[in-house]
Amino acid sequence: MEELEGISHRTVKVNGINMHIAEKGHGPPVLLIHGFPELWYAWRHQIAGLAARGYRALAPDLRGYGDTDAPTPSPAAYSIHHIVGDLIALIDALELDQVYVVGHDWGAIVAWYLCEFRGDRVKGLVALSVTFRPRNPAMIPLPTLRALYGDDYYICRFQEPGAAEADFARTGTTTLLKILLTYRHPGPLIVPKGGFVDWPDKQLILPSWLSEKDIRYYAEKFDKTGFTGGLNYYRAMDLNWELTAPWTGAQVKVPVKFIVGDLDLSYNTMGTKEYIDSGRFKKDVPFLEDVVVMEGVGHFINEERPDEITAYIHEFIQKH
Repeated sequence: MEELEGISHRTVKVNGINMHIAEKGHGPPVLLIHGFPELWYAWRHQIAGLAARGYRALAPDLRGYGDTDAPTPSPAAYSIHHIVGDLIALIDALELDQVYVVGHDWGAIVAWYLCEFRGDRVKGLVALSVTFRPRNPAMIPLPTLRALYGDDYYICRFQEPGAAEADFARTGTTTLLKILLTYRHPGPLIVPKGGFVDWPDKQLILPSWLSEKDIRYYAEKFDKTGFTGGLNYYRAMDLNWELTAPWTGAQVKVPVKFIVGDLDLSYNTMGTKEYIDSGRFKKDVPFLEDVVVMEGVGHFINEERPDEITAYIHEFIQKH
C-alpha cells in the first residue's frame, strides 16, 4: 500500500505505559487520535497526505489498543484523565510545545477533553463525528442513555465486563469489524438480543474505501489484544462524569473545525443536530469556525472520504 510507505513506528514511554506511535513527515506537528474499534491505522490516508503537505503526522495507538500497553482490565485505569495524561506525556516526550489535534469518534471525545484540560498545548482542533458534549450535572451518562435508547443500545450493552467480549468472540473479530465499520444507519446502534452474533446481515460487502487487507490489519491486532481496552472507554463514562465536575460550564477555547457525515449515527442521536443548530455548540466552543456536514457520508469519515478530510485539515491548519 503506497500510503503506508515511509511511515515509521516507535514506542514511547508515557504516563507509566509504553505507547506505540506511527509518524511521518517534517514540519508543524499534527496529533491524530483514533476511535473505536480502530487504531493508528485509521489515519493511514491522512498521515500520507499531511506529510506530503509539509506536516509531521503523529498517530498513536491509544491506551488499551494495538501495540500500546493495556495496563489493567479495570475500567478505572481508562478514565479521561488517564487518556489525556497519556497524550500530554507523549507531547512532552516528543519535546513539542503545541500540536494541532485531529480526533475521530472516541478520539474526538478525548480531543475535546484535551482542549478543555490543556488548551495551552493545542494550536487548533479538527473534530470529526462527535461534537463537544458539555457536562450536565443533572444527567449521569449511562442512566440517561438507557432511558433514551433502552438496554440494547450499544453503549449500554458494552457495560458489563466480559459480556461484550464474549459476544465479540462468538461473532468473530473479522465479522464484527465489518459490521461496525460498515454501519451506515442514521440512528442509534441497537444490538440484537443475542448479540452481534445474531446481526441480520453478516454477508457484508465491503465499500470501496475499506479493503479485506484493512480489515485483516485491524483483526490481527484485536485478536492479539482483545477488545477490553477499547470497551473500557465506554465503561468509564460515568466515572468521567464524576471526575469532570470541576469543568462544569467550562468552554473549549481553541480554534475548532467540526466535520460530520449526515448518515453518521453520532449526528443523528443524542440531540446533536439541535445542539449545533440552536447555537449552543458555538456558545460552548466560542472559537468554533466552521461546521461541515458531508452528504451521503457515514461515521468513519476519515476513511470514507480521505482526500477531502485531509484537505479540510490542511485548509484549517493554514489559517492558524
